[in-house]
Amino acid sequence: MLMREAFYGATRFEEFVRRAELTEATASTRLHELVEHGLLELEPYQEPGQRTRLRYRLTEKGADLFPVIVSLMQWGNRWLTDTGGPAELRHRGCGAPVSTELRCEARATPSSSPI
Repeated sequence: MLMREAFYGATRFEEFVRRAELTEATASTRLHELVEHGLLELEPYQEPGQRTRLRYRLTEKGADLFPVIVSLMQWGNRWLTDTGGPAELRHRGCGAPVSTELRCEARATPSSSPI
């Protein structure tokens, strides 16, 4: 849930707690683990007239998880839709739906079994 919120743009601790509906203790523990494993990193920032604070930022390693999350969403839309409806992502630039697709390096569309 925390990685999902990071992909949606959450950077501050309070945002993660509120948006993921977690207790502060749980969010703190999980965010620490995500930083420890290199998926998120802490970055200092300062708003005018305020003290320096830390925010969470996706690392390259963390950003590389995005296709995995989208694939899981697609799987859930296909097999678990009776539990709350499909989750849909749209491209920010054109508004078209976003999906994942497994392809070989030659960009050929795979058969039913890609390997």
